[in-house]
Amino acid sequence: MHFDILVPSTMEDKDRVIKYGRKFLSHKPFPTADISSKKCKFCHMEQVSEAIADIIIKEGYYIVEMENCE
Repeated sequence: MHFDILVPSTMEDKDRVIKYGRKFLSHKPFPTADISSKKCKFCHMEQVSEAIADIIIKEGYYIVEMENCE
């Protein structure tokens, strides 16, 4: 699986971001591997749409499913 966890640029708590990823994985209807900070890279910085920004404000994060997430 490959997915991005979008958070505000001010987010510095890596443990919280990992928790967001684990929450996402826990809702999948199939077995998934655990997520760890070893596989995570804080590598993207980009503008998001207003709709996604609203979700990030409300939830604290947004998941972008990239590969093999279904």
